[in-house]
Amino acid sequence: MPAAKAGRRPRMIMAVLWPSFLMACVSSGLLFSLIDPVELVLLDNQLHLSQLGTYTAGFFLFWLLGTIASSLTALLLVDAD
Repeated sequence: MPAAKAGRRPRMIMAVLWPSFLMACVSSGLLFSLIDPVELVLLDNQLHLSQLGTYTAGFFLFWLLGTIASSLTALLLVDAD
């Protein structure tokens, strides 16, 4: 049975990362179509990132949040063998 478990791991990783990547694309697209990244303020300080840097940071933040949510779902779906 260890070979069967080893074969499930790559599928589980892709089942977590791929949907979270797609949602990060949609989320960052929606957010930055409504908000100008140059005008972002964090804790009363102006962010000194370029527009592309802000897009990148936002995308990876959304990807991280999606990965956490998908990982928790995958964890709840795993059988306790």
